[in-house]
Amino acid sequence: MLTGLSDTITLANGVAMPRFGLGTYKSAEGGDVELAVTTALALGYRSIDTASLYGNEAGIGAALGASGVPREDVFLASKVWNDEQGYDATLAAFERSLRRLGTGYLDLYLVHWPRAQTRETWRALERLYAEGAVRAIGVCNHLEHHLESLLAVAEVAPMVDQYEFHPWLQQPSLRAYCEARGIAVEAWAPLMKGRVAEEPTLVEAAQRHDKSPAQVALRWLLQHGAVVIPKSVHAERIAENAGVFDFALADAEMAAIDAADRGTRFGPEPDRGGER
Repeated sequence: MLTGLSDTITLANGVAMPRFGLGTYKSAEGGDVELAVTTALALGYRSIDTASLYGNEAGIGAALGASGVPREDVFLASKVWNDEQGYDATLAAFERSLRRLGTGYLDLYLVHWPRAQTRETWRALERLYAEGAVRAIGVCNHLEHHLESLLAVAEVAPMVDQYEFHPWLQQPSLRAYCEARGIAVEAWAPLMKGRVAEEPTLVEAAQRHDKSPAQVALRWLLQHGAVVIPKSVHAERIAENAGVFDFALADAEMAAIDAADRGTRFGPEPDRGGER
């Protein structure tokens, strides 16, 4: 049952992870990201997702430090970027992220994209996990065959797969694969890069529930069991995004949105490793 921003899922290792968090991709270092994090924490968000690529870890750390919210009450996630992959490079990248974020540990550390070096990168994450420097480890943008390759050599299985997931890109086989193996599914681009109002099933459900299409998209993902991390730097939108716990989509509405899948990606192809 979904009750509010305090809702969590239990990862395979027993760690509680919030179902709803703040994404910070393209939230600029300084005022933008600091205001976003400050606003989110004041509203009751307790999960913040970032990455070394985003270039805003220092701003997030500053906002967390100034918030008055105890560090242990915030679920903080970051990611190792492509040019930081490899065993030693990943360990060094992790330490840089900790320094920028002003924290002694992370709640979740993720491999940003599958790459040729991911096996060695994963060994580094396993070491960080064994040492208690991170409470959970996982991957981003890994499809079934990427996960198969990783699971064949991993001593610790990934606890999370964060990938592009929204009404126009649903990848049901990947979701089923993760669920069968106890890998939590986390959706990025849950609002379709701002194009939710172009999907009729979302608009129609929004009108019935007196909600926005964005709120319907987020609710649909939550009812499918996914973790969601909508991104915004606008206080009113951060508040609106969180307003998804006072209504529920009927089975027919869920099925209608399920049928809206177009296979449309707004991000890179995972097999191309998030080229940049």
